[in-house]
Amino acid sequence: MNISSEDYLPLLIIVLTSITSIMAFSNFDLRNKLIFNVGAILRGKEWYRLITSAFLHGDSMHLIFNMLTLFFFGGTVVSFLGAGKFLLIYFAAVLGGGLLSLLVHRRDNYYIALGASGGVVGILFASIALYPHIGIGFFLIPNFYIPGWLLGIGYLFYSIYGMQRNADNIGHEAHLGGAVIGIGLSLLMHPSSLIANGLYIGIMLIPLVYLTVLVLKDIRK
Repeated sequence: MNISSEDYLPLLIIVLTSITSIMAFSNFDLRNKLIFNVGAILRGKEWYRLITSAFLHGDSMHLIFNMLTLFFFGGTVVSFLGAGKFLLIYFAAVLGGGLLSLLVHRRDNYYIALGASGGVVGILFASIALYPHIGIGFFLIPNFYIPGWLLGIGYLFYSIYGMQRNADNIGHEAHLGGAVIGIGLSLLMHPSSLIANGLYIGIMLIPLVYLTVLVLKDIRK
């Protein structure tokens, strides 16, 4: 099997993100300069933070989880759409998730966030929209896989649970922005997937719409 140079693009993002994140674990000046910070963005006009915060992570487990997800699903998007469109989806999802978070938390100047979750979720849902039957395995359970579309539904229901119960410190609105952009852009770029995978995409839209309603309620507060 021939592997083109563009197949390594997800790996390049993983390496760059890992290096920056690890550096920022101990370099608080770097962390504070790059992190998503509502006051710095809206008052200081430091809009670059919407992107640079994706190169930071809270701890090693946060980093490993996001980078493994990007590694496993990024190749599918590159295979279907090419490296350029992979980059577009990834950074558009990072930006969209950040802007939605900014809208929700616009009155809290001290709100901060970090992590590549918006972009990673965008790639995850783009991959599922393009190939909903992609198999998701588990390290400790050999020869056991669940279809990607089922993982997507489970992920969205977990986000709904987290928002309703305020059960964690995860920015679910960033995940919502990333998911919407990932699905939307992938279908615009590969419209035949909507016809081929319409049933599974429609099923995923049900919890996605409900999550959108929850986020809209937060925006109105």
